[in-house]
Amino acid sequence: MKTLSVGIGCRAHSSAEQIDAAVRAALGAHAFDEIGTVASIDTKAHEAGLLEFCARHALRLTFFSRERIAAMPVAEPSAAAREHLGVDGVCEPCALLAATDGLGESTTSAAPRARLLVRKTVHAGVTVAIASTTA
Repeated sequence: MKTLSVGIGCRAHSSAEQIDAAVRAALGAHAFDEIGTVASIDTKAHEAGLLEFCARHALRLTFFSRERIAAMPVAEPSAAAREHLGVDGVCEPCALLAATDGLGESTTSAAPRARLLVRKTVHAGVTVAIASTTA
């Protein structure tokens, strides 16, 4: 079942292989085929390695604006993300946004809530966080 949302931040020109290795390292005990969505900041929409990684594995790729990302709290802000992109982080907010995207703004106790299963990990200049929803 595809229940995981993977948020990815990467340096310019990161290869599909670097991204693949970072995602697999972050997954730990989770299976690769549990990934439903990969998400990143919209400035990465033309990043060849990210596009190739998602195409190679037939993964849905979505992008979020700086404004949506900036509205998400980040436990440990990244100086690099702040300097280069104007946000406190990329992978964690994107994973959480992707996990909740399309679920609506319901406030009932039964509403799905996103939670990080894997906080920001760094592998070869690629940051990865993994989120899922719980009822």
